[in-house]
Amino acid sequence: MVVPEALLVRVQDRLRIARLRNGPKTLGNRIALWLALIGPGLLVMLGDNDAGGVITYSQTGAVYGLGVFLPIMIPLGIMAYFVQEMTIRLGAVTRRGHAELIWKRYGAFWGIFSIADLVIANILTLMTEFIGVRVGGDVFGLSHWLTVPVTLIFVAFVLVFLRYWTWERIALFIAVLNLVFVPLALLSHPDWSAVGRAFVGGNWLVPGGLLSSGFLVLLSANIGTTIAPWQLFFQQSCIVDKGLLPHDIDASRRDLMLGVTGMVIVAMAIIILTGQHLHVLPNAKDLNVEGVLAALKDHVGGWATDLFALGLIEAGLISSIVITASTAWAMGEALNLPRSLNDAPRKAWAFYAPAVVGSAVSAGVVMLPHVPLGFLNITVQVIATIFMPAAMLFLLMLVNDAELMGPFVNSRNRNIGAVVIMVLLIVCNALYGITTVFPHVFGGAK
Repeated sequence: MVVPEALLVRVQDRLRIARLRNGPKTLGNRIALWLALIGPGLLVMLGDNDAGGVITYSQTGAVYGLGVFLPIMIPLGIMAYFVQEMTIRLGAVTRRGHAELIWKRYGAFWGIFSIADLVIANILTLMTEFIGVRVGGDVFGLSHWLTVPVTLIFVAFVLVFLRYWTWERIALFIAVLNLVFVPLALLSHPDWSAVGRAFVGGNWLVPGGLLSSGFLVLLSANIGTTIAPWQLFFQQSCIVDKGLLPHDIDASRRDLMLGVTGMVIVAMAIIILTGQHLHVLPNAKDLNVEGVLAALKDHVGGWATDLFALGLIEAGLISSIVITASTAWAMGEALNLPRSLNDAPRKAWAFYAPAVVGSAVSAGVVMLPHVPLGFLNITVQVIATIFMPAAMLFLLMLVNDAELMGPFVNSRNRNIGAVVIMVLLIVCNALYGITTVFPHVFGGAK
């Protein structure tokens, strides 16, 4: 019997973890085991702080300052953990990716629906990642004719030619650089008393009201950059390709919590930075990402602009890596193709090709002249919020399937929490739609 190459590599990875788990209970072994088990949770959440997210948080801080959106990041982080934890259990228990489970459990129609949902959202989201790389590169005088193609080539290379373990370690190294926004915010000397007041309701004045279209657009965009369809598919498939099992669930939860904590801290840092220094500007609500960079240079210094631009490039790069992988895994699962990063490209070209082509399409759009980058970014984040309820419904049905999950099915409280999140998403989408079509329906809110 010939063992598939991908399975053989995965078994070797599992043996490495087993040796660490069963070895001497020394501090060094414990640290090594922890480092071996982390990955999917950190990547999905730090990758979630993508270029589009950085731009959205920047615009949020510039428009609303050190106000209501700063504490909102905490419940959004809790929501993200709640949703993503379900994908951990699904992946570890079923040993199947999200797309494969939907396809086999609910048939081809809903399988095609979920894949179409994901691929469209991924192509749109990847556009925002290449926007981040393009704008960040402009700060250093690098043409987008160089930065965008080089990023595309790098993303395709690590996806196609690196095996899972190496791919994950490189992605983690890039993801940790997402934290560059934290020292940037600290070095900008924010008003910590104003930050503190934001968490006790002291600065929660919302011009136009909570039902204004401007507030609802940014609320939807912030939700869309915190929980998005690609995250469900990515983390579950990542758990499977890494070879994690039910007894790894607790470690994966800690990995996810670490990622959520990093995501929330970075989001807050960006809002603090722009809320402190850009909110006071008369044109704050009209600032696009180029305007944010220019304003930071004028009001904080050129060093701040350079660090912010580096963060934009990093955010676009890490998110391009993980989103492209989510497309490859989902398409491989749905079409019953090879579905592991451990598969050699010569044998699994059909697995890698859709993801590479999708990334190339996104990069191509961003290369076009006169693309409305700011409008495109906010629109993509809002679309992610609109797509999310349907994606969550499939997730909730799967994680409550006793035949699949056995003792790992959702508890009653988890189901209540998931339904509450879905209702909040639907209500937010509905209010946004109403205020966009009928801007005066809630007493003249604009």
